[in-house]
Amino acid sequence: MIDLHTHTTMSDGQYTPSEVVYLAAQKNISTVSITDHDTVSGIEEGSKAAREAGIEFIPGIEISVKGNKELHILGYCVDILNPRLNQMCEQFTLFRQQRVHRILEHLNILGVGLTLEQVTKYADHGRIGRPHFARAMLEAGYVGGLREAFDKYLATPEFDKIERPKPDYTGGIDVIREAGGVAVLAHPAQLKLDNESLEQLLKDLISAGLKGIECYYSTHTKEQTIYYLSLAERFSLIVTAGSDFHGEKVKPDIKIGTSFDDKQIKQKLERGCWDE
Repeated sequence: MIDLHTHTTMSDGQYTPSEVVYLAAQKNISTVSITDHDTVSGIEEGSKAAREAGIEFIPGIEISVKGNKELHILGYCVDILNPRLNQMCEQFTLFRQQRVHRILEHLNILGVGLTLEQVTKYADHGRIGRPHFARAMLEAGYVGGLREAFDKYLATPEFDKIERPKPDYTGGIDVIREAGGVAVLAHPAQLKLDNESLEQLLKDLISAGLKGIECYYSTHTKEQTIYYLSLAERFSLIVTAGSDFHGEKVKPDIKIGTSFDDKQIKQKLERGCWDE
């Protein structure tokens, strides 16, 4: 199996980079990538763990860009020492820290009186994200489950107004390319676009340097997967597969690996990266 989309405590996942890699090895996953949101801080640890576990590791990142709430660009084989990539990650860290306080203020207005300490303890020294707020709400008794936390508070139009600065997709893809990476569109179904709109977006992204599309994804239906594979063939895009694993406490329905047989991935991996 292969899983090229996982998250760790360095962004909003439950497990450390080492733990994610060891979980992958236990599931007989042959190739794994850590793609934390807007950071590469877990790559060195993950790479070391993969060498120890004897599985292939691909350094990655998932960058949120403007244009759609769920428009995310995966970057694979990036050089984590690239100055521009690191500068972008540092900016994202600052923006996220500022946003945490704005989220707390927003929730307090709605009657959810969480403190920073209540939320921080779930981040395990990583970056605070919505899953950590959800877990804090659950423990404090404001919601009966994690799904309710998102439905009532963390995935509403009002919450979406608590925006943080993002690059446009051209800028996000450009950073990935400058860092020697391969840019891939993440979870296309989550964009909730009709076929015509998605195809136009793909053309725009390809013009900006996009090289692949995540056809195999944990929540894609068989019909969606077939359609995305047809788009990959039509536009000569790399096909990737990823679960978007965060851990059972964050996304309980998504398991690492999710039965992605690496024989389904037709593109050849060479030296931990794709030969463009």
